Amino acid sequence: MAAKHKKLKLTKKTKKEIQKIVFQSTVCFFAVIGVITTFVFIFKGVSALFAKKVTEPEVTQDFLTVNSYSRPGIALNQVNGIVIHYTANPGSSAKANRDYFENLKTTHTTKASSHYVVGLEGEIIWLIPLEEISYASNSRNTDTIAIEVCHPDETGKFNDVTYDKLVNLVAWLCQKYGLSSDSVIRHYDITGKNCPKYFVEHEDAWKEFLEDVQDRL
Repeated sequence: MAAKHKKLKLTKKTKKEIQKIVFQSTVCFFAVIGVITTFVFIFKGVSALFAKKVTEPEVTQDFLTVNSYSRPGIALNQVNGIVIHYTANPGSSAKANRDYFENLKTTHTTKASSHYVVGLEGEIIWLIPLEEISYASNSRNTDTIAIEVCHPDETGKFNDVTYDKLVNLVAWLCQKYGLSSDSVIRHYDITGKNCPKYFVEHEDAWKEFLEDVQDRL
């Protein structure tokens, strides 16, 4: 016949001690959680404080008139990339290229534009709000920001001041949209067009440009 087990009876003093231990353990647990949470919060704050920030470029806002040929007014709902173009018009200024896009509403010769034009003296003209598409990058119009860049001669190579302003603008846009230099592409990468000419014909220069952009981030 199996032996009967006696039920363990706890005294009031023992119960209180157990309750005390459980309470203290609970307090310690939440205290530890609080310390960890505080540490994470402080770490994120310090990281944000010392994170590299790209200087917002100085731009001249000169929006195109809404029209069917250069500023259709269609919403740009998501930005997945930045597309670099060259004007293919040696020696022309940012203003001249901006006005060319504006005049398309009258000439109707083609559909073309960009969000920005970077000039020979480093000036940047902002043509189209970033919430709207431009007519620049064919199948990627719907998810990219387009930048036209002026160049002094037929080689298509950008001068130093234009190059530096372009690097800063692209890095700032990457920072704004949470992108890396991997999301920066040439018009050539979309359609095979020789644009921007110098960066297509000199792959090493294109890679260096992307490295310069990434270094700014």
